[in-house]
Amino acid sequence: MNDLTMSSLSLEFFAPVGLFAQAGGGSNSAIITFAIYIVLVMVLAGLSHRLLQSKSFMSEYFLGSRSLGVWAFALTFAATSSSGGSFIGFPSLVYTHGWVVALWIGSYMVVPIFTMGLLGKRINQVARKTGAITIPDVLRDRFDSPGFGGLATVLIVFFMTFNLIAQFKGGSTILQTLLSDVPLFQDAQVLTSHALAGVPFFGAADAGYFLCLLVFTAAVVVYTAYGGFRAVVWTDVLQGVVMVAGVLIMLPMAIYLVGGMEKATKEIARMTPPKAVSLLIETDEPLASPLVLAKNSWLVSGGEGEARRVFRLAAEARIESGENTAEVKTEEDAPQHIPAIEITFPKHIAAARPTKFTSGGQVVSVRQKVVPEEQKEKVGYDGDGQAGVYMKGPGIDKSSADGFLPLGLAISFFFMWNFSGAGQPSNMVRLMAFKDSNTLRRAIFTVAIYYTLIYFPLVVIFMCAKVLLPGWETDSDRIMPEMAKALTMAMNMPWLAGLLVAAPFAAVMSTMDSFLLMISSALVRDVYQRNINPDAPEKTIKRLTYVVTVVVGLTAMLAAVSPPQFLQDIIVFTGSGLSTSFLAPVSLALYWPRFNRQGAIAGMLSGFLTHMLLYAVGYFESGGKIEPLQLFGFHPFMVGALASAVVSVVVALTTTPPPEHLVRKFFYRD
Repeated sequence: MNDLTMSSLSLEFFAPVGLFAQAGGGSNSAIITFAIYIVLVMVLAGLSHRLLQSKSFMSEYFLGSRSLGVWAFALTFAATSSSGGSFIGFPSLVYTHGWVVALWIGSYMVVPIFTMGLLGKRINQVARKTGAITIPDVLRDRFDSPGFGGLATVLIVFFMTFNLIAQFKGGSTILQTLLSDVPLFQDAQVLTSHALAGVPFFGAADAGYFLCLLVFTAAVVVYTAYGGFRAVVWTDVLQGVVMVAGVLIMLPMAIYLVGGMEKATKEIARMTPPKAVSLLIETDEPLASPLVLAKNSWLVSGGEGEARRVFRLAAEARIESGENTAEVKTEEDAPQHIPAIEITFPKHIAAARPTKFTSGGQVVSVRQKVVPEEQKEKVGYDGDGQAGVYMKGPGIDKSSADGFLPLGLAISFFFMWNFSGAGQPSNMVRLMAFKDSNTLRRAIFTVAIYYTLIYFPLVVIFMCAKVLLPGWETDSDRIMPEMAKALTMAMNMPWLAGLLVAAPFAAVMSTMDSFLLMISSALVRDVYQRNINPDAPEKTIKRLTYVVTVVVGLTAMLAAVSPPQFLQDIIVFTGSGLSTSFLAPVSLALYWPRFNRQGAIAGMLSGFLTHMLLYAVGYFESGGKIEPLQLFGFHPFMVGALASAVVSVVVALTTTPPPEHLVRKFFYRD
């Protein structure tokens, strides 16, 4: 085994990474640009808080007094939908699975027609008629049923809390990437790592990620709690502009650096996927000081007549004082077999350079060998080491023998993105806040163009990332901020990295603030004010709202300390779960006079239970992964939405019609 020497990568193939490693001042420039963006967000929150003092608290804080114009409405709607899943999870999927992800997202350009056009005008009318501020408000008043409003509140809080965890992970990952080369942050990371070692629950957390999680939580919770809905909308407008600008800047830079799309496509067609391996890592002698082998470190062996092999660590490992064998950092018994990937594409193997490891100020040489694993039944499709797997369907998926996107699932997602978006309570709240019908029509067109300018370019950018930044399968949720840094350093514009990293950060913030408000409004308005204390004074409501928003944010932060690997898995789970629960009951409630409370409750519960059952079965079958059972090859949303719609109609037709006064109130002209 050769000693490990340099913490750099070949400029021939990993040019952006190499350039970034040389540019120490670039990180400071990027941070300054990013800090300016954060200051602007806080200023908008302050202005919103001042406006809040002159209006009705509940209507203004949670709904912006129903006065949004075209640009505010369109950009807050688009920014809320374009979450951390769009800028962290989606690039991760493109990078991991290849071009087939373009088919996965292909219907998103017509999503606004469904999500805004299907329910928009009608839900706005109903909300104005009753003075409703939240979706449970609408449902409670439509059926005159506090119990049904309570059920809707429980489901919203349940799913939104899971989604918040995903957004916290995304924002913290972005910050960690931005700060990774700042000396002060590196020192703080080491101190935090020692402080967390052995602490229950926090002991296994990545120190840098944990620090960024604290900072991110403080920023988002403060401006959301302080400014309310208006602050969320105004910052969404800013964030929407930042997102599309970041993507449109990255696109030509990525294409230029790969030498054009034709060259990149040919390169990707020759690539072979990496293999998952386990490594035993040792030093020649026991160490006097601890040694940390960071996740994503490169290890190289071979040479001089021996076949060269390149590995990248998929987990952080440590060699403690007096030891010479690395162990994975966990709270339980630390395993000595370190998860990693082995690079198989010859050009990547030739270009890679190993990471430099130091202990006690001295460079330490380590050696590694692949641990033969027990023969296991093959579960997923890993590409079988073949070239071209990133160019065609169904795409690599190590948890499914059918690959990432078989035909039935592709059809499911085409419909799911459209109809599930219409069933999202966070989108419905936006539909309750626009000013008039002309605003709605113009916003539909604006959002369709906006999505087109984001999703198609992202596919191209992160296929280029396969060429420019190989090996990120170990931590693919970081590929967006890593690509932003790499592009700007390669183009010698380090200050621009702050803007490009702000794009995915803006996506996370614009979704997180909306979800925080959704959960806060559900607890304060739907639980406390409408059921516990209807006569609560506005001062009490204000204080409770601020407290609940902060507590919810802190709770989600704690849950995000050890999140699942793929952020997009949580996004799809929560998004499809909310839609299967709400789409059919809300649509029928708005458009069908005969629809009654019994049908609405039955439809909501059947959609929820079907969705959870399919995910529960898939969870146990996959050995603990967020992978649903795809009945007949279709996503749970398709099955759950159909079950919800059928049950809703059948139960409504076989039970007592709704009271005449409710039908007159919601379906007759005054």
